[in-house]
Amino acid sequence: MIDFYTVVLRKSADYWVALCLENGLVGQGKYQEEAINKLKEAIQSWQEIANNKDVYKSPISVQELHEFLTIETQKPVDEVFELRAVYA
Repeated sequence: MIDFYTVVLRKSADYWVALCLENGLVGQGKYQEEAINKLKEAIQSWQEIANNKDVYKSPISVQELHEFLTIETQKPVDEVFELRAVYA
């Protein structure tokens, strides 16, 4: 079991999205902490399933991370990103 998860937070429109790099799970909320709490809930549910069954576990790929960080626009975008260790 992992002690902590690596999470990238991204502001998107009026909400925050938290992406876990170790398993690809996401959470979103109006505030950073709400997004992280939703992600923690998803991780805990995932851990219950993963611990009881033979579930394939894989970190997200660089391509998936790039897609998460990239905005589909031709204009430069000023975005806020944050990297955190989250204990779940």
